[in-house]
Amino acid sequence: MAGNKKKDEKNYARRYAKEYHLPRVLFQCFVVYILAYPLFKIFYNVKIEGKENIPKGSKYIFAGNHVSMLDPLFLSYAVLKPIVYMAKKELFDMPKLGWWIKRLGSFLIDREKPQIATFKTVKEVFKTTWSLGIFPQGGIKENKKIENIERGFTVVAKNAKADIIPVSIINFEGYTKKPFSQTVTIKIGTPISYELSSEEIIQEWSKQICDSTGFKNCIINKGDEALEFAEFNS
Repeated sequence: MAGNKKKDEKNYARRYAKEYHLPRVLFQCFVVYILAYPLFKIFYNVKIEGKENIPKGSKYIFAGNHVSMLDPLFLSYAVLKPIVYMAKKELFDMPKLGWWIKRLGSFLIDREKPQIATFKTVKEVFKTTWSLGIFPQGGIKENKKIENIERGFTVVAKNAKADIIPVSIINFEGYTKKPFSQTVTIKIGTPISYELSSEEIIQEWSKQICDSTGFKNCIINKGDEALEFAEFNS
C-alpha cells in the first residue's frame, strides 16, 4: 500500500534525463510504429511531407496544431524521433489515458499554477537524444481556426534555447473506423528561431500552420504594436 501511494504521489511535472532511457525509447517506438502505424495507414492513409526540414541534432521543439487525441502519435510517427510531450494536468488523472502518457514519458504542466519544475524538466529532456513536443493551442480545437495562442511555448523555447519546428496535421475530419475514408497529411515546416520575439514566433508559427492546413489565421499584427489575438467572424 505504501509503495502504491508513493507511486501515485510522483510529481510528473518534474522528470529527469535518466527516465528517458532505452526501454522507454523502445516502448514509444512500439506504440507508434507497431501499434499505431497499421491503424494510421488503414484508416487515415497518412502521408508525410517536409522531413528534409528537420535539422540534425536533438535540441528543438516540435509544435503542432491540435485536432485530435491522436496528434502526439501522428507527430511522433512523422518525425521518426522519440518525443517528450507537455500534457495538461487533467490528462494525468484519467485512469486509462493517464497510464499511457506517464509511461510514454510525458510531463505535466499545470496551466493555472505553472511550476518551475516544468522548465527544469525541459532542460533534463535536452540532455538526452529526445525532442520536445508541444501543442500551442493548449487543447483540441475543432473550429479550423488558429487563435488565442498562449506565449508559454515561446517562453519554454527561449529558456531552452531551442528552435521551434511547426508541424501541420492536415485534413483530419474526425475519428473513423472506415478504411481509407480519409487521407491525413502531416507536414513538417521550417524551423523558427527562438531568438525572435514571442510575438514574431507566434505569428510565424500560426502562418505556417494556416498556410498548410487552410485554417483561418485569427492572429494579427498591428504595425509595431504587440500582437493582438482576434477572432474574425466567419
